[in-house]
Amino acid sequence: MTWASWTTTDVYTGSGGVRTDELGIVTGNVTVHTTWAGGEALIAIQYSGASEWFTMTGSPVPCDSERDSRDLHAAVVEAVREGRGAQVPAPLARPPG
Repeated sequence: MTWASWTTTDVYTGSGGVRTDELGIVTGNVTVHTTWAGGEALIAIQYSGASEWFTMTGSPVPCDSERDSRDLHAAVVEAVREGRGAQVPAPLARPPG
């Protein structure tokens, strides 16, 4: 199986932070990690320097290629920097249910 991963450290959340499934809103200095495998991308957030990862709300999402996963990761990092309770950017977020 083909896979790829992308990590961006020292991302400061914008006002309102990033929304995670486990904690709700996370703010401050975070690390953003995207793992792509099997046509799906998983996005996780970690307080920089911590060991525990949290699922970004809207993850996992369908993702057809390694290049698409890199583009998704860049869009996620930008969304985190913008804050406002950032979630996986639409239309990439999985449908509810």
